[in-house]
Amino acid sequence: MQKIKVEYLYEETVVRVILDDGKANILDGIMMGEINDLLVSLKDKKDVKLITFEGAGNNFSYGASVAEHTKDKAAAMLEGFHRMFFSLISLHIPTLAKLSGQCLGGGFELPLACNFIFAVKSAKIGQPEVILGVFAPPASVMLPLKVGNAKAEELLITGKIISAEEAKSMGLVNEVFEDKNALDAATDEWIRKNILGKSASALRFTTRAARASFDFFMLKLLPEFTDMYVNEMMETHDANEGINAFIEKRRAVWRNC
Repeated sequence: MQKIKVEYLYEETVVRVILDDGKANILDGIMMGEINDLLVSLKDKKDVKLITFEGAGNNFSYGASVAEHTKDKAAAMLEGFHRMFFSLISLHIPTLAKLSGQCLGGGFELPLACNFIFAVKSAKIGQPEVILGVFAPPASVMLPLKVGNAKAEELLITGKIISAEEAKSMGLVNEVFEDKNALDAATDEWIRKNILGKSASALRFTTRAARASFDFFMLKLLPEFTDMYVNEMMETHDANEGINAFIEKRRAVWRNC
C-alpha cells in the first residue's frame, strides 16, 4: 500500500503530494522512501513549476515515526528523512505546504523546508522533540533562519505547540484560512496568479538564488547535527528513555545524563 498520493495538475506543471497513511500521516521509512523516489523522478521534468505537500484527512502529519527513532534505527531513519531536504535543495523547484490539524516534529520540518506555507486556522504547529528527550536536527537549522534565534529557541527548547495564527505572526506561515475548502480555493487562485504564468526555468534559478544562504546552512549544519544526534545524544540514557517511554506509553524517568 502506497503512503503518498501524487497528482500532476495544471498541464503537469504542478505536482501535488498527499501524505496518506491513515489518521496521523506518520512520516515513517516507507513514506520517506516514496517521497524521495518522487523527488528523484522530478529532476528531469523541466516543466514542473511547483510542488505542493498536504495531508489526507484532517491532519498534515503527527511527525516522523517515533518507533524508528530508537538507538538501533535512528541513523537509518535520519538518513532517509534528511535525504528529502537535500533532494529539495538540489531540485530548486518552488514548494508550498498546506497545513491542517496536527503538524508536529518531522510533520512540521517538511513544511519548514518549503518556500511557502498556507494553513487552516485550526492547525497546531510545533517541534516537541525535547519532550521526548531528543532534539530536531532539521528544525534546529531552519527555524533560526526563518524566524530568528529568539523565536526559534522558544519553540525548540520549550517544545510548545502554537496555533496557525501565532505561527503567521512570527513569520512561519504565509497565510491562514478558515477551513480546508477555503485553503484549497485560495491555493488554486495563488498558483494561477503567481506560478503558472512564469517560466519553470526562471522559477528554479530564482529559488536557487533566493535560498542561497538557507541552502548553505542546511548543507553545512544538518550533517553535523545528524552526527550529534546519532553519535552523542543517542548514547545518553535520557534520549533512549524518552523514546522508549513514548513507545511504551509511560512516563519517562530522567537521569539527566
